Amino acid sequence: MAFQVSPGVQVKEIDLTNVVPAVSTSIGAIAGAFQWGPVEEVRTIGSEKELVEVFGKPNNDTFNYFMNAAAFLQYGNSLRVVRVATGNQNASNDGTATINISNENDFDNTVFPSSVIVAAKYPGVLGNSLKVSICPANSTAFNNWTYKDQFDAAPGTSAFVSNKGGSTDEVHVVVVDEDGEWTGEANTVLETFAFASQASDAKASDGTNNYWREVVNNGSKYIWATGTPTTLTDEGNLSAGQTFTTVTAAIDYSLTAGTDDNAPTVGELQTGYDLFGDAETIDVNLIIGGAVATGDAVTHANNLIALAEGRKDAVVFLSPAIADSVNSNTPATSVIAWADQLTSTSYAVVDSSALYVYDKYNDVYRWVSASGHVAGLCANTDNVADAWFSPAGFNRGQLLGVTKLAFNPKKADRDDMYKARINPIVSFPGEGTVLFGDKTALSKPSAFDRINVRRLFIVLEKAIATASKFQLFEFNDEFTRAQFRNLVEPFLRDIKGRRGITDFLVVCDETNNTGEVIDTNRFVADIYIKPARSINFITLNFIATRTGVEFSEIVGQ
Repeated sequence: MAFQVSPGVQVKEIDLTNVVPAVSTSIGAIAGAFQWGPVEEVRTIGSEKELVEVFGKPNNDTFNYFMNAAAFLQYGNSLRVVRVATGNQNASNDGTATINISNENDFDNTVFPSSVIVAAKYPGVLGNSLKVSICPANSTAFNNWTYKDQFDAAPGTSAFVSNKGGSTDEVHVVVVDEDGEWTGEANTVLETFAFASQASDAKASDGTNNYWREVVNNGSKYIWATGTPTTLTDEGNLSAGQTFTTVTAAIDYSLTAGTDDNAPTVGELQTGYDLFGDAETIDVNLIIGGAVATGDAVTHANNLIALAEGRKDAVVFLSPAIADSVNSNTPATSVIAWADQLTSTSYAVVDSSALYVYDKYNDVYRWVSASGHVAGLCANTDNVADAWFSPAGFNRGQLLGVTKLAFNPKKADRDDMYKARINPIVSFPGEGTVLFGDKTALSKPSAFDRINVRRLFIVLEKAIATASKFQLFEFNDEFTRAQFRNLVEPFLRDIKGRRGITDFLVVCDETNNTGEVIDTNRFVADIYIKPARSINFITLNFIATRTGVEFSEIVGQ
């Protein structure tokens, strides 16, 4: 504070209202192959409808990834999705050109051949169903145009060009589902862009750019306008009094040569999941592993465990290969053999069986992995209780939309799998399909071998660490340490009141902030936690007694 050298009043504000903030616990994450959408870019999806709009419907190659994502969205409403690169190429008007535009950043940094005028927004064979038609400012062209009924009037002269003495600069643009792959009906118009200008410096009445390529690139969900049609010879910055060359016919481009093999390798999947690796910039809590081929299942699972271990604030949900439980003579043995090869960790949760679910987009039933559902149960638990409650059992562990299990384990199988860190999914007559275990993949006996304890500590560590950042660069004295205790203890009392912990102790004083600690610019707080435990085993003792016996004599009360 500044020293006052003459009498006066100095007013200061001191903010002592800091609290431990709430942190997210229900954000899912998945990487996989999809028919459409940006590649190697994290997108936030809030509903299954939005999932279809951004990443397309499932097909025979992409259904497992899509349906795991859709399964999670039955329980939660925030999912980060990455489409992985799998032999991608964008469709374009020049089928001989190799065009790879993974996402918007790629588009901004790509130099296109002059022969490429329009290209599909994203890679994939769906782009081959697109057609682009451009109608110039000519009455003959407009009257003969297949799509004239989509517009109120023919293109003509924009106000911007008219004010500069020019004319006939406008064009109409339509994007069409030529083959019906998007809508189910060929030649359906998907998008229209009316009264755009050929002048690259044109402005609309609201001041936005009205150049037709910019209008399309900013507004289209399906295409990029990458070049200038050879017939639009005057396109560019407007010259005073310029009349644009008359073009008497619409310009049509059918897009071809889009590819995507939709069969990602373990390495391609890992590249996609690596985009979730930075905990400081990407906030995710529930990482959905999906399922891969039997030969890759261990490598894929251990890769994701390493990702979760690196973040320390997320749990990964792992499923065995579909073949381990579907049409297997020894499903319990196969699933246990896979789980036995997984890295021991409290940051992973393993389930037991593939699920038979209905694919409404293709009117078929499919076998899919259960990891999306199990992650979703955790998101639902956050909504109906708290992150430190178990997501298993009849109260919070009911799986939605499951027709049947590939493998419905009996008690003996459940015993073997539970010892192998596998949480059985069980179908009980009249009671639905239930997650019947809440173990993590930690092999040693510990409080952290339970899902609720692991997620409790993620919440505590994340929230308190976030609040602790405001202690950085303060003095390590008793005032700062008292501030920290007064920040953390009310938060822990609240968690205790919400049944997350049974007791706690915060030590942050001169006993652990010694002179050596202070001199090395460090600050130490020891936070002792007694976590609440979920019930896994119930013993009911029914005791018959003689008629004349007093119960107090038996129970000692």
